[in-house]
Amino acid sequence: MSKSNNKKICIVAQSLSKGGAERSSALLSKMLFSLGYDVHIVTILSGVDYEYSGKLFNLGELKDKRDTFFGRLHRLQVFKKYLKTHQFDVIIDNRSRVQAFTEFIITTFIYKLPTVYVIHNFETSKSFTKYAWLNTLLYKNKMMTCVSSEAKMKFETQFKLNRIKVIYNGFDFKTIELQSQEQIADQIADYIIYYGRIDDDHKNLILLLEAYKQSKLIAQKIRLLILGDGPDIQSIENYSKQLQINDNVVFKGFTSNPYPYVKNAKFTLLTSRHEGFPMVIPESLSLEVPVISVDCKSGPSEVITNGFNGLLVENYNAKALADAMNSFIFDLDLYSKCKSNAKKSVEQFSVEYISKDWQNVINTLDETSKTNF
Repeated sequence: MSKSNNKKICIVAQSLSKGGAERSSALLSKMLFSLGYDVHIVTILSGVDYEYSGKLFNLGELKDKRDTFFGRLHRLQVFKKYLKTHQFDVIIDNRSRVQAFTEFIITTFIYKLPTVYVIHNFETSKSFTKYAWLNTLLYKNKMMTCVSSEAKMKFETQFKLNRIKVIYNGFDFKTIELQSQEQIADQIADYIIYYGRIDDDHKNLILLLEAYKQSKLIAQKIRLLILGDGPDIQSIENYSKQLQINDNVVFKGFTSNPYPYVKNAKFTLLTSRHEGFPMVIPESLSLEVPVISVDCKSGPSEVITNGFNGLLVENYNAKALADAMNSFIFDLDLYSKCKSNAKKSVEQFSVEYISKDWQNVINTLDETSKTNF
C-alpha cells in the first residue's frame, strides 16, 4: 500500500449490499485505501455483502432500531458528529439524492468540507430531487462526477452544473478473474445469463423473457439463467410460467460471487429501461463473455462497440433482441470475433486507471477548497 497520501476520505453509501452503486462504493474504498488514504465508509442502510477496505460506520443499524422521523433526525445528528470528530479532508457521496428536505439539510448544514457528489443513474428521479430549482441551488457549484458521458451531458445542461466530470466505475479485473475460478456445485450446461437486481421497472425483465421465448435458443436447448433477487422475483417467475418457458429459465437468487456463472455463460444480457453505467457489461467482457444489451441511456454504448465486443439493439424491441440472441448462436464468426475482442476492450476501466482519476479529483478539491467551500 502506498504511504504517500495521508488524507482522510469519507465515502457515504446507501449500503454495501445488492446493487451496482453499492458494489462500486465498496470497490472505491479499496482503490483509495490502496493509494494510501485513510478511508472510512458511512452506510445509510445496514446490508453488507461486498468486500471493502477501511473503517465502516453503519448508520443502518440505528435505522433498523428506530425507523421514524425522529429517528432520522437523530441519525443526521450522529452523522454530523461523526464527520466533525474525524475531521475528514474529503467526502465522496455515492447516495441517490432524491428527498428534498434531507438533501437540503445534508448539503447545507452537514457537509461543511470538500465533497464530491457521485451520480450513478441516468434517470433524474433516481439521482436528484423532483425540484429542478433546488437541484441547481444545491449543486450548481459543487464538484460532481457521473459514471457515463451521456449522464454528464444531460445533468450539466439540466441543472446548470459548473463542476461536473466523468469518472467511470472502476473494476478489479484480476479479482474478478480469480473469483470466476471458484468451483460451484450446481453448474448447468449451455446457458445465457442475466445477473442483477430483479426489478422490472428498472431492468425490464419482461422484455428479456419475451425475447428469449421468441428466439431459437430453446430449440437449441440453451437455457436462460437469471441470477439475482429483488422485489419482482415472484412476478417474473410467474411470467415465465405464463409464457410456458419456465422449464428453460433457471432462477438461482442472489450470490455475492456471480462470476463463475458468468464465465461459463455463452453471453450476458442487459435489457434495462435506464442505467448509469451497468457494471455487468465490463465484468462480463473481462471474462471474455460477449454482451447483448439494449441501447438504453446510459452506459452500454460507451462500452459496447456493435459487432466488435458485443451487440447493441434497439430498446423495447423483443424481436430485435431475439434476433441478436440467434445471431450469437448461429453466426459463429460474429460470436468468435466479439469473444476474442471482449477482454481487451475494457482495459481502460481497470482500477489502475480509474484510481488515477479519483486521485486527480481529490487533489483538485484540495487545491480549490479555500475558495469553493
